[in-house]
Amino acid sequence: MGILDQFSLKGKKIVITGGTGVLGKSFVHALAEAGAEICILGRSEDKIKEAVQTAENLGAKAIGLVADVMNEDSVQAAKESLLQQWDSIDGLINAVGGNIPGATIGEQQSIFDNKIQDTIKAIELNLYGTIIPTLIFGEIIADKGKGSIINISSLAASRPLTRVLGYTVAKHGIDGFTKWMATELAIRYGDKVRVNAIAPGVFLTEQNRNLLTNPDGTYAERAQKFINGTPYGRLGDPSELEGTLVYLLSDASAFVTGETIFVDGGFNAWCGV
Repeated sequence: MGILDQFSLKGKKIVITGGTGVLGKSFVHALAEAGAEICILGRSEDKIKEAVQTAENLGAKAIGLVADVMNEDSVQAAKESLLQQWDSIDGLINAVGGNIPGATIGEQQSIFDNKIQDTIKAIELNLYGTIIPTLIFGEIIADKGKGSIINISSLAASRPLTRVLGYTVAKHGIDGFTKWMATELAIRYGDKVRVNAIAPGVFLTEQNRNLLTNPDGTYAERAQKFINGTPYGRLGDPSELEGTLVYLLSDASAFVTGETIFVDGGFNAWCGV
């Protein structure tokens, strides 16, 4: 196999949870262009149809399934439905995540103003929303003895960010879960089953534009702090995650497992001096 062929996803069947979200849409675009067949999971049937159409417009084969990754029965039903259409899968991307408003404290608030139940919800969404689909869809990969699972970590797991307790705790959990699953799957199912994570930097999207920019388009103070701490001196674009995603799903990363790869313009590497 030539080196370029190793990066191809042609013919690989990939499941993506959260495929209708901000990062998920970019991931679907990357998968389609790399030649993968895609199964998109989400909670909104309309948004799923839109994502499937996007993939098909790029020439990819795609199907969509409604599922709530926080509900074991819902994910199990999606798995059973998928296996009626596909005989197996080659990859799983856990792209569900985000924060809960009540789990974020304001700049002038006490850290003890964290709403406990909302903080727990943020942990559950990011951590359990990854563990549940991995244990259900990951079994297909394990039984096949070959495939790649990708989780979404964060800068918050390495350089704890202020004001977002639940998110920070959850992403630390993602890193630990990634290493644990990578180890267990390799020992039990062989050297062709891999689990890795991507830790994105701060990306400017339509979803967070109001949080990171002022009404006049200038960067908000918090966004400027991220920029000042990034050697590249800018925020990222979701499309800049696509190459790393394809690499980790492809045969080019055959000996890479248990790793968290930062795509952050150097933020995690820099001490600020």
